[in-house]
Amino acid sequence: MKRNLLFVMNNLNCGGAEKAIISLLETIDYSKFNVDLYLFKHEGIFLTKLPPEVNLLNEPLEYSIFDMPIRKALLKCVEMKRPDAILYRILFGIVIRTEKNKARSEQRRWKYISSSIGKITKKYHSAIGYLEKNPIYFCVDKVEAEIKIGFIHNDYNKLGMDPKLDKKYLTQLNKIVTVSQECANVLNMTFPSMQKKISVMHNIVSPKLINQLSLESKLLEEEGLKIVSIGRLSYQKGYDMAIEACKILTDYGLNIKWYVIGEGEDRNKLEDLIKNFGLEANFKLLGLKENPYPYIYNADIYVQSSRFEGKSIAIDEAKILLKPIIVTNFSTVTDQIQDGINGLVASMDAKSIAEKILKMYQDEILKETLVSNLSHEDLGTEHEILKLYSMVNDAV
Repeated sequence: MKRNLLFVMNNLNCGGAEKAIISLLETIDYSKFNVDLYLFKHEGIFLTKLPPEVNLLNEPLEYSIFDMPIRKALLKCVEMKRPDAILYRILFGIVIRTEKNKARSEQRRWKYISSSIGKITKKYHSAIGYLEKNPIYFCVDKVEAEIKIGFIHNDYNKLGMDPKLDKKYLTQLNKIVTVSQECANVLNMTFPSMQKKISVMHNIVSPKLINQLSLESKLLEEEGLKIVSIGRLSYQKGYDMAIEACKILTDYGLNIKWYVIGEGEDRNKLEDLIKNFGLEANFKLLGLKENPYPYIYNADIYVQSSRFEGKSIAIDEAKILLKPIIVTNFSTVTDQIQDGINGLVASMDAKSIAEKILKMYQDEILKETLVSNLSHEDLGTEHEILKLYSMVNDAV
């Protein structure tokens, strides 16, 4: 008999976790499982990528009041005949104004969202909150399931969250899953009483599919050194350092075309920085791309300038496409890149990033060695789905 699984996410906007859940849903064996997906908002570039076997549940109507201006939200509460939700929306707004830590603000706001939206009436064998904060909290508060699993996709210490607020939710999970061993080490230190629950399941990537998609179009035919980076336009991804590194290299005399695929809250800041450095012709924010692989395939170098990561899917994709890779020395970097073996690791500053790019550009033997080493790595992770099967078949 098939088991009923529920996955919970905020949305399917462009991001590592969002891309990861699509890969997972493309890999799962639907002869064994019925799969429902609950999104707080039905939006995102990956929405069209959902496998047909996945049943997308209705989004919660009440959630919209927390995603609109206060006056409009209050009118919406009246329209929905939810006077109680008026108070929750006001308290939600107070948290936004008073809690300056973005992550902790999101944590604290959940109780007002939770008070406003209903439970899922269907019973599940397993409920999986596929991202930290709201998806996990929803599984605990609003879902009846034999097994509850929560995924954390980043270095917990770098997320800025309040462990005390999380602890009451994490203790109610059967499994806490993260995407790299270093991330697991951090969780073990932060929540020592939960070490037996914590496990690692790497993001699923398919070399066959990525190589196939990379040949769909030919891009980046401009002259010069072509660099590609992928990730949300946010402080985490360190694009401010990348832009400064680009300036250093153009001042040195290199003809650089640096392309960033992604969207996010820092777009205006980054555009201003690009303009201030006079790099409009050199550093280009391309926005979201449904298929980023031709950009990576046609690049000379892939650069990940992140301040922190869990386990970067984009780096794994660049490895599959045999690109010379430069990364910053974020805490989990050694899970994917060994300096001088399969990539170069720069310090967390623009000068070091620029130096590594220049070194890669000038040293063809180094570049060939890195690419050769990548070609011998086993980079497919489709087998990771077996870990999920084990979790949903084994209550703790």
